[in-house]
Amino acid sequence: MIYLLEDDDSIRKLVVYTLESQGFQACGMGTPEQFWDAMAQKLPELVLLDIMLPGEDGISILRRLRGKPSTAHLPVIMLTAKNTEYDRVEGLDAGADDYISKPFGMMEMVARVRAVLRRTENHTAPSAYRFGALYLCPERHEVRVADVPRALTYKEFMLLTLLVENRGLVLTREILLDRIWGLGAERENRTLDVHIRTLRAKLGEAGNYIQTIRGVGYRFTEESL
Repeated sequence: MIYLLEDDDSIRKLVVYTLESQGFQACGMGTPEQFWDAMAQKLPELVLLDIMLPGEDGISILRRLRGKPSTAHLPVIMLTAKNTEYDRVEGLDAGADDYISKPFGMMEMVARVRAVLRRTENHTAPSAYRFGALYLCPERHEVRVADVPRALTYKEFMLLTLLVENRGLVLTREILLDRIWGLGAERENRTLDVHIRTLRAKLGEAGNYIQTIRGVGYRFTEESL
């Protein structure tokens, strides 16, 4: 079950409809009071939480969720019309697992939900990943191919980690630019393509794990080898 707390009726109905059409169970609430009543009855698998709400704002609700043992690890994605870096960072610092800026596409929202559910399935991410010759350890900022260390820049490492953590999913150019370079990134520039090209070159044979989905974005998959 996914809970959506959103005071805009049209957005709430559209998001719930989209989630249910993609095989999820979803329930929408328009006020914090309705949300807390539902939480008292049953805990969801994930919460989509608007920041601007009547009475109690989303950041306050998120902090309350993180302060309770029963919901401390509950996946939460923030929905916000605010585009400043401060608001984005405030939400992440308060414990949000991800954020989506309005207006957003419905399929992008579904992809984010799936990615967060996958990443938080056991409350903790794996300490390291291994796919064939590729070894990635986010905690130690370490990448090896066939046991040979590969030196990546900070952005290249972030890009590889994001793709690996969402393996099997197509991440759009917009999502990658947003998550790696921030909301101010120019979406028509070639920054992403250049970084993908240099990342593949540094990974050698393991670079084939990164698939180009023309006109959409990129995907990490073992099927490439």
